[in-house]
Amino acid sequence: MRILLVKTSSLGDVIHNLPVASDLRRAFPEAVIDWCVEEGLVAIPRLHPAVAQVLPVAIRRWRRHLSRPSTWREVSAFCRRLRAQTYDAVLDTQGLLKSAAIARLARGRHYGYAAEAAREPLAARFYDATFVIPRNVHAVTRNRWLSAAAFDYPVDLPLDYGMQPPRVEGRPQTKDRVALLTATSRHDKLWPEDHWCALARALVARGLTPVLPSGSVVERQRAERIAAAAQGAVLPPALSLVEMASLLAGCRLAIGVDTGLSHLAAALKVPVIALYVSTEPALTGVFGSGFVRNLGRSGAPPALTEVLTVAEHALR
Repeated sequence: MRILLVKTSSLGDVIHNLPVASDLRRAFPEAVIDWCVEEGLVAIPRLHPAVAQVLPVAIRRWRRHLSRPSTWREVSAFCRRLRAQTYDAVLDTQGLLKSAAIARLARGRHYGYAAEAAREPLAARFYDATFVIPRNVHAVTRNRWLSAAAFDYPVDLPLDYGMQPPRVEGRPQTKDRVALLTATSRHDKLWPEDHWCALARALVARGLTPVLPSGSVVERQRAERIAAAAQGAVLPPALSLVEMASLLAGCRLAIGVDTGLSHLAAALKVPVIALYVSTEPALTGVFGSGFVRNLGRSGAPPALTEVLTVAEHALR
């Protein structure tokens, strides 16, 4: 059996789909599992040993450059590659028009959410078989239930993200480090900077090393200010996703805002505390079999004292 999974973005959503690959491997040990994902996120499914081939797609980049002939050449090449293989099943767990259209391009029988369950109801028109999956359960559970319904295997398999922590040469694995994931794509998701400073100082006082990864210039400047308030904090250079996964795997604890990296920590079985300021964690919060805590909610960010208390518990 050859199966294609379609879950293209975003980082958190892609991570939430990893247990589907684990479930399929347990249900069908001989199956060959491929995955179509946005080009910037190919590192995530590649870290799962059950995934044979990763097919990059560049919808985000193509949308910005539709007038360029090179874009359409890339689109044509992607379509040829996608259709070069015939699949026994094509499973779209994203439920969007873009993901459904990609799934439909692939050769095989197409499975996805029914209109009343899909994030974009019109996506259901692209599937050969659809399933009604409750919307009031966590995204990880929804993905797994959809796959179980499509392939007719038990829904009560143990949760397993299946990620193999990468080893990057020169990356410390000392376990005295705590990752502080202060950056997120939306300004309204940020936790107060003075809270981060106080948290970093408390970790240093406990003999731990706060690590403050960052990407953009603005994120780097924030990380530098927090590090300046806590002597001994570490500012790593810009990291690839594989390098970031390696860094997180070597940490004793991760504390982060509503960002895909917090979900990455949970998938790597690193104890993680996620801080919610303007979003609700019930359906898309960090989710795992280890120590995972979602603090705060929309309009009610977690207090510094609460975070410190939960962090102390996680570090015991």
